[in-house]
Amino acid sequence: MKELPNPTMPLVSLLNLGFRRQPRAPAVPERRGLNDTPSRHEPSPTPTGWHATPPVAAPEPQAAREPEFEVLWARHADEVRSAQRLRHDVFVGEMGARLTPPPSAPAGHDVDLFDDFCEHLLVRTLATDEAPAQVIGTYRVLTPTAARRAGGYYSETEFDLTRLRPLRDSMAELGRSCVHPEHRSGGVILALWGALAAFMSANRLDSVVGCASIGMRDGGHTAASLWHKLQASHLASLEHQVRPRLPLPVDDLDQTLDVEPPALVKGYLRCGAKVLGAPAWDPDFNTADLPLLLRLSDLPARYRRHFLGA
Repeated sequence: MKELPNPTMPLVSLLNLGFRRQPRAPAVPERRGLNDTPSRHEPSPTPTGWHATPPVAAPEPQAAREPEFEVLWARHADEVRSAQRLRHDVFVGEMGARLTPPPSAPAGHDVDLFDDFCEHLLVRTLATDEAPAQVIGTYRVLTPTAARRAGGYYSETEFDLTRLRPLRDSMAELGRSCVHPEHRSGGVILALWGALAAFMSANRLDSVVGCASIGMRDGGHTAASLWHKLQASHLASLEHQVRPRLPLPVDDLDQTLDVEPPALVKGYLRCGAKVLGAPAWDPDFNTADLPLLLRLSDLPARYRRHFLGA
C-alpha cells in the first residue's frame, strides 16, 4: 500500500475525531484517462455512503488546525498528474525510492503501467486568496474488472496471489497511498478511508488487498522483527496465505527487536486486516512489503459503526 511515511498521530485515537470536511460517498467516477480514453467500471448503485451517520464530535485542537479540504476522484489527466507529483515528492524525495517510469512519463512524477487502469482518490485543499488548491493525499484503487484488463494486480508483481483467486470477483487493490508531510495529523488519512469505504459499498466490493511498506534503512531488521511478531497474532488462514516472489531474507536478520507496527499499518490491523505471508523486498522503494488483506466481514463493530453507520 506504500503508506510510508506515516501519520504522526495514532490513527486509532483519531477514529473518534472529526475532520474539517466530510467527504461525500462518491459514485464510481467516469474520468478521462492519461491517454484520453474513458475508463469503464462495474455498475454502481447510488451509494448510501459510509458517512451516513451524524457528524462526529468536534476535533481536538491539533486536528482543527488542518485546512479545509475536499475529497474527490480524479476525472481528468491533470488531476491524476497532481497525485503522481505528490507520490514522487514523497516516495523519491523523502524515501529515496529509485523508480523506473515509462519513457513518456513527465519528470517529477511517479508513474507506472497500472496508473491508467486505476481510479485515483485525492484529498485536495480548497483554494484561497493566499494559496491555490493542492493535492495533499492520495490512494489509487484497482477494481477487479480493471485488474483483468491490466493483466493482474500490482501486488502480483511482488507476491503469488493464487490462493486469493476465489476472492477476485469482489476484491479491489489499494496502493500508492501517501500524504503531504505538512498534513499528517491523521485527518487526511481518515478522509481517504471514508471515501474508500463508500466506494467499496457502492460497488459491492467486500475485500481489499495491498502491500504495507516497512522502511529498511536499518538493513531490514525492523521489518524482520515485525514479521516475526505479526505472524503470531495477525496471520491469515492458510487458504489465503501468499508467497513473495523476492523474499526478504528474514532468517538472516535480527527478528528479536521490540518493534511496533507503523501507525498506518497498525490502523489497518485494528480494522481487521490480516497479514497474508512473509514480506517481499522491494528494491526500487528499498522497503519490505507485507501483503495485507482486509475483508469487510472482519471489520470490528466499532469501526463498522464509524465507517458504515451500521
